[in-house]
Amino acid sequence: MRVSRALLCACALTAIGSSTSRAQLPAERVTGIGGFFFRATDPKGLAEWYERHLGVTRTPESYSAEPWKQEAGTTVFAPFKADTKYFGRPTQQWMINFRVRDLDAMVAQLKRAGIAVEVDPQTYPNGRFAGLEGPEGNPIQLWQPKDPRDSRD
Repeated sequence: MRVSRALLCACALTAIGSSTSRAQLPAERVTGIGGFFFRATDPKGLAEWYERHLGVTRTPESYSAEPWKQEAGTTVFAPFKADTKYFGRPTQQWMINFRVRDLDAMVAQLKRAGIAVEVDPQTYPNGRFAGLEGPEGNPIQLWQPKDPRDSRD
C-alpha cells in the first residue's frame, strides 16, 4: 500500500499545534474515541486477525470483561475530500492509524506472519510510519511517534 506520509504529518502537526484556543471550544466536548465500528464480510475472523497480529483484543461478550484499552497519546481526527487517493480505492471510506512503541519490531512480527508491510524510509518530525492492509483490504497505518527526548530529525 503506497501512502503519502507527508499529508498525515501535516495533519498531525496541525492537530498538535492548533491555534484554536480553549475558549473557542464548546464547554462540553468529547474526550476521546470510545469505539470504532465498521462493516466486515467476516466480522469474527477479522476481529481474530486484529487481535492476533496487532493486539487489539476482541469486544468482550459481557460487561464484566475488560475491553481493549489504548494508551493515551495523540489522535488525529481528519476528514479528507471525497476524491482523496490517500488511503486507497475510491470506495474506501476510512483508514485507521495505530500508534506503536517499536515500529521495527511490529513490522518484523507482521512479516513473520506473512503480512506485507511497507515501511516509509523517511523519518518525519512527528515519527515513523508503515502501511499495510487488513484481510478485507482496509488500509492500516502504523505510527511510531517521535520520542520527544530524541533531538535527531
